Amino acid sequence: MPESTLYKQLVKKFIEHDVVVASSIIEGLEDKQASELLESLPPDIAARVIKNLQVTFAAILLEQTKDEFFQSILPKLEPQLLTTILMHVSHESRTRLKEHISGAIEEQIRELLQYPEGSVGRVVTTDFMSFDKQVLAKDAVSKIRSLSRKRRPASYAYVVDEQKHLLGVLNMLDLMIAQPAQTLESIMIKDVFSMHGFLDIQEAAADLARRKYFAAPVVDSENRIIGIIKAERLIKGVQEDSTKGLQQMFGAGRDEKPFSSIFFSLKKRLFWLHINLVTAFMAASVVALFEGIIAKLTILAVFLPVVAGQGGNAGAQSLAVVMRGIVMREIPKEKTRALILKEGTLGAINGLIIGLVTAFVAWIWHGNPYLGLVIGLGMFFNLIFAGLAGASIPLFMKKIGIDPAQSSSIILTTVTDILGFLAFLGFAVIFQKLLI
Repeated sequence: MPESTLYKQLVKKFIEHDVVVASSIIEGLEDKQASELLESLPPDIAARVIKNLQVTFAAILLEQTKDEFFQSILPKLEPQLLTTILMHVSHESRTRLKEHISGAIEEQIRELLQYPEGSVGRVVTTDFMSFDKQVLAKDAVSKIRSLSRKRRPASYAYVVDEQKHLLGVLNMLDLMIAQPAQTLESIMIKDVFSMHGFLDIQEAAADLARRKYFAAPVVDSENRIIGIIKAERLIKGVQEDSTKGLQQMFGAGRDEKPFSSIFFSLKKRLFWLHINLVTAFMAASVVALFEGIIAKLTILAVFLPVVAGQGGNAGAQSLAVVMRGIVMREIPKEKTRALILKEGTLGAINGLIIGLVTAFVAWIWHGNPYLGLVIGLGMFFNLIFAGLAGASIPLFMKKIGIDPAQSSSIILTTVTDILGFLAFLGFAVIFQKLLI
């Protein structure tokens, strides 16, 4: 057996036996040696090593590896970890590596990398240290010492589980005086303060100032650590955000400015005015279908704005909740149906309560209990439609690749108006003998 083959087999067995210790040794090697060793390993073992390396070091190694190696380990890395690694590599390397990422993984990474303007995720730094909860104190100290040759150690390190969920924080003094065989889980501070990546930087700055912290870990919706936020970077982010806010108050930073040409402003506004006009005629055409019953009972026209207003407001509430969930990535694909059903159920409960109140008012006002029944039933079904539409419209638009924020409200208003009018006026036709 060739000596090189025997050497590779021994290294493979050693890494399989204790991947944590092996990863610590690899981090002590020169970058070129470490990347060559990583490429010599089978893809499944190489992926296990990468999961146990410091993210910054893993990024350095992947920048030096060949495209064929990256393609082989790509299916074995979780999108969250891959996203974090990509945040550490240079722009040129990121462009090169992303050429090999496609399909569902590419979509997940794109979503994970997109944080709203003015959020903590936009100013986060990925220069931090984290260790698995089962790592021993002596191994953590050894790893920190080996990394200190390349960069200055941080004052804090974070403890995570296998999925990179944030579990606790390590104080360096506690680590140094701990027994060598103690696990990091036993000496970590469990009550760790963290910030969500979507948190507004103004709120984040206030939190850090109140707690007098110079840095804090930043997590995603599933409590996976994505980086840290430092006070000085946060202050700079707040200043930038405030400047943009002032600019927007005076029209700067938008396509249309206060003194844009009339032609330019028309081009920006006229399209959506036409869309609104079309939807308004659609709702009006529904009312026109019931022109006969409205002519016989004009009091129905009084309640049309009530039906439209309540449906629009209820739908807007559902729409706001779902839009927030989409932005915050709190809605897994497998739970979309359950979310739509929940909003529809909530709409039914609200519709029952609001419908009873409206029915009572209509009865007292006009003196006809059947008018109250008609408006109550119309309101009940309208709020069910509003809840279902408010939840399903943005989810559907996102699925077909259209920005839900762009025109969800226009579509929602059209749906609630048309279905609300159909329900209300339809019941009026059914009970017309009792109304007239």
